[in-house]
Amino acid sequence: MPELPEVETTKLSLEPLIGQTVTRVQVRHPRLRYDIAKDLDSLVGFVLTKIHRRAKYLLLEFYHAHDNRQKTLLIHLGMSGSLQQHIDEPPRKHDHVLIDFADSHGQIMTLHYHDPRRFGMILWVVNDDYIDQPDTQARFLAHLGPEPLSDDFDADYLIGHIMRPKSHKKPLNKPIKSLIMDQSVVVGVGNIYAAESLFLSGIHPLTPAYLVDEDKLTLLTHHIKQILARAITQGGSTLRDFTVGGGKTGYFQQTLLVYGRQGESCTTCNSPLENVKIGGRASVYCPNCQPYHTHPNRDQN
Repeated sequence: MPELPEVETTKLSLEPLIGQTVTRVQVRHPRLRYDIAKDLDSLVGFVLTKIHRRAKYLLLEFYHAHDNRQKTLLIHLGMSGSLQQHIDEPPRKHDHVLIDFADSHGQIMTLHYHDPRRFGMILWVVNDDYIDQPDTQARFLAHLGPEPLSDDFDADYLIGHIMRPKSHKKPLNKPIKSLIMDQSVVVGVGNIYAAESLFLSGIHPLTPAYLVDEDKLTLLTHHIKQILARAITQGGSTLRDFTVGGGKTGYFQQTLLVYGRQGESCTTCNSPLENVKIGGRASVYCPNCQPYHTHPNRDQN
């Protein structure tokens, strides 16, 4: 599944389309995880003005100068989705949506939404043509936690979330890996980046969150930020389907230290890497570098 670095890489690859006008929309297969937004072809004549990323969602803002109408699309790439720009490239199997953009010289660039598993979504967030519309923002965006690369996410925030308000009898005891992958706590820390961050921080993925001491949590937030930033500069991770632009792949996967390396030797201590399932997801770790702590490092009262 494309995670935050892959979605951010996609966002950056789409920025050349800003300022261009939609000239044609083709919906070849409307059924994804949710049916594609109705009247998507009403984008013809609109100019793409901004592209935002929130967690693993892309928000594309469009504007029509003649009557000041606005439209915003929310796009999620699902398990296998990608957005690619092509010139005079025929659609492939699993290219479900094609959007033609024209620049000021009339050059046409086609944006292809490609999704073999059809688990993505393309929905309206804003559409001035409708009075009544689904509250997409409340449904998909309102519950999200802070962005991990923002100042809102730091060790103090994570510590406060784990220890929780005094109204709760006990601090949070869910596994630390489950916590940092919880989108209501912090967005975009997917399985790959959680595993790598925990390894570099020396934290066993099953450790209950309240047993992780403050120094380790400070280290963990540092490594989450560092790894995500580095993954973005390297174009994300291409493990299966992820591509951007004209089909370019990411190469962060070439630097992975634990993810996907079960049974191989740890790059630090040479111990065999082990795997444990947490929330149905594979979690590879080094039992020597990431020991499991059974005694609390915090005051639970």
